[in-house]
Amino acid sequence: MLPKLPRDNLLELCRRMFVIRHFEESLVPLHDKGVFGGHYHLYIGQEATGVPAISCLRSDDYLFTTHRNHGHLLARGAEPKRLLAEILGRADGLNKGKGGSFHSVAPTLGFLHSSGVVAGIIPLSTGTAYASKALKNGRLTVCLFGDGSLEEGAAPEAFNLASLNKLPVLFLCENNGKYGAGRAVAAGQSSSMAAYPLTDLPKAYKIPAQLIDGIDAGLVHATVSEAVEKIRRGEGPQFIEAQTVRWPGSETNWPSVPHPTDSSLAWDVSGVQEKAREWYRSCDPLLVFARELVEANQATKDDLASMERQVKTEIAAAVEFAVASPYPKPEEAERNFFA
Repeated sequence: MLPKLPRDNLLELCRRMFVIRHFEESLVPLHDKGVFGGHYHLYIGQEATGVPAISCLRSDDYLFTTHRNHGHLLARGAEPKRLLAEILGRADGLNKGKGGSFHSVAPTLGFLHSSGVVAGIIPLSTGTAYASKALKNGRLTVCLFGDGSLEEGAAPEAFNLASLNKLPVLFLCENNGKYGAGRAVAAGQSSSMAAYPLTDLPKAYKIPAQLIDGIDAGLVHATVSEAVEKIRRGEGPQFIEAQTVRWPGSETNWPSVPHPTDSSLAWDVSGVQEKAREWYRSCDPLLVFARELVEANQATKDDLASMERQVKTEIAAAVEFAVASPYPKPEEAERNFFA
């Protein structure tokens, strides 16, 4: 379902989903051509979780995210060209090329840390929530992480502290179960995770926990909005598990694009290779959102096609900007240290 928002807000959510999708798809050929190296993870398939969830926050709230961070940063408003330059390790990047893909941050947008260390951000987010409560500044912290983080000891330790101190923190777990396993149940039933459902773990620490469909943008928006209101009222931490279905392009060792995204796929996926067709038909959150906009008379197919063309032009310009950006000077490596 669609979030209960004015039309302009709904279209802005859709635009940001398109930005994330085409930004992420642009990275694959750049990496394959050797423009940047190292491993990287893409956020494709989770746009209907991150975009509506982050839209529920205040501009001064704190956010922490993982190695699948590009989508979260873009949903918060990071400039695509500067984020892309950062991933390419260039001087014009968000962090002057020092963060790369896994560790890009945007403090002015509230993103204090992205980490490739599984669960590494969970205690950090609990720390900022503790500080906010002590300072009485009204700021809320959102910790965005994957289901695998719950296997690490940092998670229950942080849950315990957050619950004991009634800290203003939202733990948002994005469970991207494997394609072909229905509504993303595969990761939750992992043989390496004894707790199932995953919401049992925070509940053991008396943290209210909900399991929702992360493909349903309206449900995500409503659930996160309600959780945020409770936290701001001083009710303490909240936990939400949003289940999505992993994009087929992330099933291989290195990301690939089974089929370039186009808004027309919302109505016809016959051109998609058969093994990925069902994902694009029923599990792609961007295409689901596009169909809902049209069915609710909030947009026409032509409106969406025009929006997507503008986004593609923006991303093409971002690629050109990032590739043209110089590498940092060697002496830059010695700057911005604590000691």
